[in-house]
Amino acid sequence: MLNVDLVGAEVLGPEGLALRELSMAEGLIVDNGTGRSVDLTGYRVMPGIIDVHGDGFERHLAPRRGAMKQMNEGIIAAEAELAANGITTAVLAQFVSWEGGLRGMEFADQVFNAIRDVRAGTVTDLRPQLRFETHLLDDYDGLAERIKAWNVEYVVFNDHLPHARLAEGRKPPRLVGQALKAQRNPEVHFQMLLDLHARTGEVPAALDKLTTELAAMNVRMGSHDDQTAQQRAHWRGRGTDISEFPETLEAADAAKSNGDWVALGAPNLVRGGSHKGNVSALELVMMGHCDALASDYHYPSPRRAALMLAASGVLDIAAAWHLVSAGPAAMLGLKDRGTLTAGLRADLVILDQSDQVAATISGGRVSYMSGDIATRFVAAV
Repeated sequence: MLNVDLVGAEVLGPEGLALRELSMAEGLIVDNGTGRSVDLTGYRVMPGIIDVHGDGFERHLAPRRGAMKQMNEGIIAAEAELAANGITTAVLAQFVSWEGGLRGMEFADQVFNAIRDVRAGTVTDLRPQLRFETHLLDDYDGLAERIKAWNVEYVVFNDHLPHARLAEGRKPPRLVGQALKAQRNPEVHFQMLLDLHARTGEVPAALDKLTTELAAMNVRMGSHDDQTAQQRAHWRGRGTDISEFPETLEAADAAKSNGDWVALGAPNLVRGGSHKGNVSALELVMMGHCDALASDYHYPSPRRAALMLAASGVLDIAAAWHLVSAGPAAMLGLKDRGTLTAGLRADLVILDQSDQVAATISGGRVSYMSGDIATRFVAAV
């Protein structure tokens, strides 16, 4: 671990950026200097980014269909990308869905086992998340035990079945492509969707039982892609107090007005809107309906989104960066990180003058360092 004093840089605190010394020792931010200085003149030191939901790691695990033999190596490669983007704590969101293939139960089991196996050897704090399709009724039995064995502490639920079309007996768009990805006959795939839709009435009781079990295990729970206030109320009644990526203003407003947490996709904000035509993340941020910005599918986006919010004057830099650091930490119940405060983990990202990541430090250990800044650290040692 680095035991050093960072001097000459602007350091982000609650009041904004200011020139001050920041010391770290034994993996923590400390008040007293260590006597070993690194000159970071020209750089900015920010709290490490906490990504509350991202599935960008998928491309490292299966860069081509069927090419998924070295799962552990894929997780390690994903960690390198996370670190290069200033992320010090990463929630890796793995699906279990009727889509099958990379989102099937068998693949999820491999992913969660790989995360568990490599976690102790990574610098970035990797945390698995299960994202579960509610209509997979045959997978409920024993799921709580699986979640415990996987060391999953965060579960989100969603329902992406195209119910309106299925109710009319019509095939949904992209059915053939979905079926082929899952190596299913398209007609078999369609019948499976019809069968899942037909069992909708069984879902609430199954969810009630599962969420009760998970609550007893202190598993954090949320819902994904809420569309209405009624949906959010149903989830809240089951103890799921996180609303991930609400698709409408109604749903986001219902969450915030009732004390729930709201996580939004940073790519939505960076690109200027949802690629699916949902409510704008920028609009929700401006209304105060956001506690955390997540990478979703693109790891550079949290940093870029926070800096864009500050540069445009929507928020000041402290409030904007809060959405990728202290806000996510609070949402996940991580009281040991999120700000550059003495006694907390030494999780930080150092930005150069072009706002690129020069170095990332997680728990006092270097997870990423590139270019001229490396020379400064080496000189200090």
